[in-house]
Amino acid sequence: MTPEELSNLIKNAVNSLISAQKLDPIEIPEIKIERPKSKDHGDFASNIALALSKPVGKNPRDVAQLLIEELKNEKSIKQIEIAGPGFLNFTLDTASLGELARVIIEKANDFGKTDNLKNQTINVEFISANPTGPLHLGHTRWAAVGDAIARVLQASGAKVVREFYINDRGIQLDKFGESLYSAANNLAIPEDGYHGNYVKDIALEIVKEHPEYLKQSKHEQIVSFREAGYKKQLKQQQDVLDNFRTHFDVWYSERSLHDSNAVEKGLEKLKQHGHVFEKDGALWLRTTDFFDDKDRVLIKADGEYT
Repeated sequence: MTPEELSNLIKNAVNSLISAQKLDPIEIPEIKIERPKSKDHGDFASNIALALSKPVGKNPRDVAQLLIEELKNEKSIKQIEIAGPGFLNFTLDTASLGELARVIIEKANDFGKTDNLKNQTINVEFISANPTGPLHLGHTRWAAVGDAIARVLQASGAKVVREFYINDRGIQLDKFGESLYSAANNLAIPEDGYHGNYVKDIALEIVKEHPEYLKQSKHEQIVSFREAGYKKQLKQQQDVLDNFRTHFDVWYSERSLHDSNAVEKGLEKLKQHGHVFEKDGALWLRTTDFFDDKDRVLIKADGEYT
């Protein structure tokens, strides 16, 4: 017996009790079937008696007892026990457990899939590491967690879009460009720059491919190394994630939001609705109005977006 089949049995039992006028006519809530934390509590558990108690005006243990009486002749169920305030613990018949194993083998990768989220499209954005360095262990953790969440949502019938948000704009990218420029010109990398050996490796690659960059002014070099460098680093991240078998449907550029004026338009709407305020020379978003623990900076005092 599968959890879905047990859920249907319970639903039919509730309908029978309503038809027999042992329970008041109600809309039956979702019947959740879970695995008990302890093997001593059986194979499956449900809180349906607790969920029904208030709508039908009965003690949950009394509702549980009615359900036991209704299900007692079900051959696939060996035993039903009431636990605590009204939980139902089900122990399946051995033959029923064998049937469950057969269904699992038969359905293979489709076992457990539902259409609960059918016709819903859900965007899952995860990892979104800065394109200024290699992925580290923390990023691989988020790769595994994010992809697992996406797969669970897909198994529930949703159309899932996996998004990697590319942080290709901002002060961190400028520091990366300056670090590459310094490495390429045998200069000391700024203290607040990027100091890994990979910076020197990327700088040497860029010089080999574009020796003309070294003839540019300092500012031009920083821009040139920044643009070439972040693209190389992003490509490396993409290759690593591909080897990790984490694939994305969308690689969304932060720059595109600014180039299309989407950020400015969104900011204007926030101002119109009174969700932003100025403090200490910075522009803040009043996120505490939406249950955040503190307000957040949108634009820093130096004019840089967060």
